[in-house]
Amino acid sequence: MGTPPRHPDARIAVLIGYFEQLGPADLARIDAIYAPDAAFKDPFNEVRGTAAIAAIFAHMFETMTAPRFIVRDAVAQGDDCFLTWDFVFESTALAKAPDGTSRQCIRGASHLRLDPTGRIAMHRDYWDAAEELYARLPLIGALMRWLRRRLATPGR
Repeated sequence: MGTPPRHPDARIAVLIGYFEQLGPADLARIDAIYAPDAAFKDPFNEVRGTAAIAAIFAHMFETMTAPRFIVRDAVAQGDDCFLTWDFVFESTALAKAPDGTSRQCIRGASHLRLDPTGRIAMHRDYWDAAEELYARLPLIGALMRWLRRRLATPGR
């Protein structure tokens, strides 16, 4: 994947590099990235502690083909960081991508709060599960698209 992206804050550059290069073997060093009692929340999980966070990433590697994060932007102020990212993976369970492949892309953002050692104390992921995931499921997707059309502002 090449050189990790640079950021003027060395702590943020390390985190970006970790997430973009993340593979199953990297879970063994999750304690270097997350504080022992770190909190993690996304649309499906809310856990505390490095073992529970590692289990979420391990599950991702077990259930998805070729998952990876591409960090698009990073904004940091003090001990808070906000990352925008693309999460790409292969899936045959979801509707085909516009290019006809099984490649999927979820766009989202993470709010990270760092502890005094530079490790993540709080990690909150924000992404629209309805648009990015449910709408791509074969049966639920049709219902989601219908609901979206019904709830959309007229004239759009």
